[in-house]
Amino acid sequence: MRYNIKKIAELAGVSPATVSLAVNNKPGISPVTREKILNILESLNNKRTERKDFGRTITGSVRFLKIVKHGHIVNRDHDLFIASYIDGIEQEAHSNGYRLEINNIDAADIPSFVVHLKNTRIKGLIVLGTELPETDLEVFESLRIPVVIIDTTYDFLKLDFVDMNNEEAVYEIIRYFRDRGHRTIGLIRSDVAARNFELRTSIFPKALRHNDLPFDQNFTFTIDSTFNGAYEDMLQHLKRGRTPPTAIFSSNDLMASACIKAFKKRGIRVPDDVSIIGFDNLPICEILDPPLTTMNVSKKQIGQWAMKLIIDRAKNPDRPFIKCSVGGTLIRRESVRTLSRNPLLASRDTP
Repeated sequence: MRYNIKKIAELAGVSPATVSLAVNNKPGISPVTREKILNILESLNNKRTERKDFGRTITGSVRFLKIVKHGHIVNRDHDLFIASYIDGIEQEAHSNGYRLEINNIDAADIPSFVVHLKNTRIKGLIVLGTELPETDLEVFESLRIPVVIIDTTYDFLKLDFVDMNNEEAVYEIIRYFRDRGHRTIGLIRSDVAARNFELRTSIFPKALRHNDLPFDQNFTFTIDSTFNGAYEDMLQHLKRGRTPPTAIFSSNDLMASACIKAFKKRGIRVPDDVSIIGFDNLPICEILDPPLTTMNVSKKQIGQWAMKLIIDRAKNPDRPFIKCSVGGTLIRRESVRTLSRNPLLASRDTP
């Protein structure tokens, strides 16, 4: 069963905005309603593995492995994000005669889980690598079934990977700010271990230099990656007298939304005083005040490509390993103010 936020809203008898508040752990709804929505989401996840394929020859089962290392990213705040990956995997698996199974484990259990897999007959494994360093992923090289890692990339590991194109995305974000007259651009980052966070942080100064813009370390704000932690951390930065520049890029939407709340608390207006762009296009982006401009990378497409690589590896076990990156699209909303317009953009109808 494929579903989206509107489907969950219909099942729960609430608005899509209420669903977004629940899955993003935001205030404004009762505990009973929140629990009801989360239970529906969990039930839909479980039902994915119960599809009956009458009349279809089943090639075999493929596992999707959701692994939690520290829980600062792989948590309920991103359940819909992860569900989009599963949507893509399941659609491609089903159309090719595979059944999808889902497992959730802690990173500490990876070695024993790999031993368990060696005694099963599954046809392939897709691993959510969001929170995992290379040392946790190396063990999957020993498996003799096709393995694809998604939402991270390590070029030197002998595994197939599908991830978002962070470099292209960050360059586009900086160019968008530049073309709207912003000359001093800051970064909201996190020290929480995640390869994509690390890549966005390292790419950021390169993208500034490419656009002939200065990099000022004073405009880099390091905060936690959970909503409450990010809010408190940014509030502390502001209380110590640190102020953001006219534009700031946030490494993900959840941190961006927390920072918008902190800015409002300190009387800093978005976008009048500071423009902000996030990353991920979570449902919360549409209901923020103002709605958040963000980079959208199709999680469903990443899931589909992961399953395609599983199928291709099964047919061609000796082919070279593939590191696949999926480009994104900037979703333009109202969180970016135009200071001066690039003449080349004069004919475009953009915020």
